[in-house]
Amino acid sequence: MKEKITELTCIMCPVGCNLLVKQNENGISVTGNSCPRGHDYGIKEVTSPERIVTSVLKYKTGTITVKTSSTISKSLVDSCLRSLASIKLKDNIKPGDKIVENILNTNVDIIVTSVNE
Repeated sequence: MKEKITELTCIMCPVGCNLLVKQNENGISVTGNSCPRGHDYGIKEVTSPERIVTSVLKYKTGTITVKTSSTISKSLVDSCLRSLASIKLKDNIKPGDKIVENILNTNVDIIVTSVNE
């Protein structure tokens, strides 16, 4: 396996360390991190990146904002957003309400974060 080098900015804290992640036949190494969270982030980002998804949906005469209750695979973000565009919303939605359970069979729910009528 040819060595693959990826440069990342860590997002685990406000410091924003510049990471250098090297993948080769011996495994994965991370440098540039100032804490263990940066090391773990670098490995996760090159092996199976995940994201929290946030979106705005039309609701009555205004909008609601929503987010996933946990991270989902980065490869599912577009499908998640397409699914959200087609859901029918109930009346009397408030922050904290679960509007979709187990989106895309990920065991992750979609939660309302704000309502702007």
